[in-house]
Amino acid sequence: MFFGQIEVGEHAVFAYLIGDPETGEALVVDPADDADLLISIAAESDLSIRTILNTHGHVDHVMGNAEMQEKTGAEIMIHEAEAEYLQKIGEFWLRSFGARKSPPADRTLSHGDKVRVGAYQWVVLHTPGHTPGGISLYRAEDSTCLTGDTLFVGSVGRTDGPHASTATLIHSIRSELLTLPGDTQVYPGHNYGPSPVSTINDESLYNPFLGDMDWDGF
Repeated sequence: MFFGQIEVGEHAVFAYLIGDPETGEALVVDPADDADLLISIAAESDLSIRTILNTHGHVDHVMGNAEMQEKTGAEIMIHEAEAEYLQKIGEFWLRSFGARKSPPADRTLSHGDKVRVGAYQWVVLHTPGHTPGGISLYRAEDSTCLTGDTLFVGSVGRTDGPHASTATLIHSIRSELLTLPGDTQVYPGHNYGPSPVSTINDESLYNPFLGDMDWDGF
């Protein structure tokens, strides 16, 4: 399996390129910017981007959807609780980020769905809190989890936005992510930490937001 973590644009967003060299199919997670770079990286490995998957609908993660879809014809997937938001990103945010509005989702996802890239399969974990439809992607065979803006290296996603909830976010992390095997590799949605990758074990031990604080009712 081809797997690439690529920092794109000006907001430290990590895009992820996942492909099957045998079939030539590829999926890109959160292609926030630098569409030509992502397409060229795929082409160098004889991969064709067929799918765009957004971990959530914030503008800094979906602002490259339109260009990527125009250049590849890829379908857009996002959690069912987030799909409507793609069409509701306001002009203020689009202007602030110099962004184009995303096309609508072609397919919506829910917890437990399987996303296939050729012969490889990833499981959708609904991890709300940062946004209502935030998701993570998990592949047990490789002990790998893409955590979007739910869990960062040494931090967690912000919860000061509309429809965000600190209690929900912490519950998502504890119930869906910290229950994964300790050696699971954590690949976050932004390059905010001291390293681009962590593990579930390290985050459970050292992430200051995941201690014994009682977040119920926060």
